[in-house]
Amino acid sequence: MLGTGLIGVFYTMALHGQRSRDKVCTIYSRSEERGKKVAQQYGIPRHTTSMEDAINDPETDIVVIGLPNHLHLEAVRLCAKAKKAVLCTKPLGRNAEEAMEMLRIVEDAGIFNGYLEDLAYTPKTLKALETIQAGALGKILWVRSRETHPGPHSEWFWNAQMSGGGAIVDLGCHCIEIARNYIGKDVMPIEAMCWAATQVKPIDAEDHAIGLVKYANGAIAQFEVSWSFRGGMDLRDEVSGSEGVVRIDHFLRTGFEVFTAVGLGDYVAEKSETSKGWIFPVGDEVNTLGYNHMFTDMFNSIEQNKTPMESFYDGYIVNAIIDACYLSAKSKKWETINLAIWRGRTDIIEERVLIEYDANHYLVKEEQLPDGRKKIILKEKESGNIVEKMG
Repeated sequence: MLGTGLIGVFYTMALHGQRSRDKVCTIYSRSEERGKKVAQQYGIPRHTTSMEDAINDPETDIVVIGLPNHLHLEAVRLCAKAKKAVLCTKPLGRNAEEAMEMLRIVEDAGIFNGYLEDLAYTPKTLKALETIQAGALGKILWVRSRETHPGPHSEWFWNAQMSGGGAIVDLGCHCIEIARNYIGKDVMPIEAMCWAATQVKPIDAEDHAIGLVKYANGAIAQFEVSWSFRGGMDLRDEVSGSEGVVRIDHFLRTGFEVFTAVGLGDYVAEKSETSKGWIFPVGDEVNTLGYNHMFTDMFNSIEQNKTPMESFYDGYIVNAIIDACYLSAKSKKWETINLAIWRGRTDIIEERVLIEYDANHYLVKEEQLPDGRKKIILKEKESGNIVEKMG
């Protein structure tokens, strides 16, 4: 395990939870004191301040990168040199160029690679994907994904040079990949439009952004991200198709609410701002956030010699979309998403979903009226006229 910050600890909790047979054997920390503390807390036999020593440990089969963004590339190079399987936290790189370099390194070395995009693996998300892939929603037309909270937990996040940006690269990467899964990863993202601003925080990067990503089949993905949202972490997704809708609330409002006048302690849930008053604990945080299912997919894929649901290639695509979003935030225009490699379909075109009512009409809408009658609005195929009839 490379890293002893919040993400490294969450990953360790997931790996050691439920009497797992997968264990962290060595943990790397840039702080000797912190590394020793985390190793003792989770029963990890060895800790070190040498990244290379941790990776080259003879008992290390798989390296998990839970480090600040600017250290990902260095860690991947060392993993490739040691021929060790590597799993990297999000975002893969600070930009598409860096992500592309990491993808090239692991593929040239022939080592297993996984992109640790936990929110694509939440139990609710996986169930929603099953529903969508079964055709229950028809053609996916629009996806909205939201992640907002008061801001990240470590100082390096707030340094744009270390992190690669602000809320977009930190949170937008989640939302973008969630939408890709719902729309279909074989559908090419082609354009992005984004608004970004620094509204509250004393930083150079954006603390709030809203973006649109257009796909080759006409689907639109919308993301909303913020480091200036008060009240905790708000994770929500909405998927709209030609035949149905899915709405998911992952965090903040999960059906578990507590009021306490005296307080619950220092920690309630990730990014929670208070432990008094109305608070929203999470029953099983690492499972709710997708870590358990994510690592299960990664380890099963290694054992079965197959590509996981999220690979470095997916991380690269996300970074390329983010790059276009940053360009758009500056230009105030739609910007083309530049993909140096694309492994999905190239024959998909934008098409409308037309529902035939009968041989002469398309269905526009059916509506039940308060008096019990049904109104049907149709379009005549031959004339193009819009007409209505009462059922």
